[in-house]
Amino acid sequence: MNHRGEAPAAGIEQILGSRRALAIGIGGGGDVVGALAVAECARALGGDAVIGGVTWERRPIDPLPGARTIAELSDAEVIHPAVALAGPDTTGPGGFRFAESHMAGLLGAWVVLVDPTPGPAAIADGIAAAARRLECDLVVLVDVGGDVLAHGHEPGLSSPLCDAVMLAAAPLLAERGIETIGALFGAGCDAELTPAEVLERVAEVSAAGGLLGVWGLTQPSVARLARAVEVVPTEASAQAVECARGAFGPLPIRNGRRTVERTPAGALTFFFDPAAAIDSAARCAKAVLGAQDMEAAQEILAAQGIRTELDYERDAAAGLI
Repeated sequence: MNHRGEAPAAGIEQILGSRRALAIGIGGGGDVVGALAVAECARALGGDAVIGGVTWERRPIDPLPGARTIAELSDAEVIHPAVALAGPDTTGPGGFRFAESHMAGLLGAWVVLVDPTPGPAAIADGIAAAARRLECDLVVLVDVGGDVLAHGHEPGLSSPLCDAVMLAAAPLLAERGIETIGALFGAGCDAELTPAEVLERVAEVSAAGGLLGVWGLTQPSVARLARAVEVVPTEASAQAVECARGAFGPLPIRNGRRTVERTPAGALTFFFDPAAAIDSAARCAKAVLGAQDMEAAQEILAAQGIRTELDYERDAAAGLI
């Protein structure tokens, strides 16, 4: 029995095998490569997957603070006010291409784009619409690095907002009849939470009865992800690939602003029950469960003394940093 007195969930083999999953990178930027890692797992277990991400790019790609709305997209197929399908020519204001656009070009297939700004309820409605449109019977919310399980006051934490808002949509997806699980790929590879901190958070989720399984990259999957990181701008997911190739120890990233600790754990994907995570390690997500939109979630975290990626981007745009 888990911490709520319920029977343990099925293992990841039963959950992903013979299912069609919608795997969504929830942290923005290159997290769509983490979604590809989950798709690789699903296919290895006999299932199938469609991948996606969110409309929040890093400042080197999109200098405007925050995520882009679906209305700001060009050459995308809108399927809900919070969700669109991106192709290789999908762009945002000023003509930048999303990581998902690059992924669509690589895969030769539509890639889902979610606008996280309307908040958990609208996100859940949009993802549910996408899952039905794409005939997916499972949603996997994928974080690269480990921020999704953050308490909020880890010394290196700098981008908890988008992950928290997206994970907060999981209980609402369940209410809408969409089975949803979480996934953490590339532990510590974004150089925010350390690998030790990430594994401690995973242990909290496991103690709460929420760890569903762990999957390691196979060599064929490493080769496919390596092709993805060649076309998708990402440092965190690229380091996960290097971890799978045996890289170990510290390496500066983000133009030397941060140092990633590469370990074998970086090549693993931890699958978890979102409800157990929210009730245990994922304190930022729990804090924003009732947020009406992204701005409200930002205010909730700010009131707890938690600085987010939106703070950083707004300060940078104002020339304060």
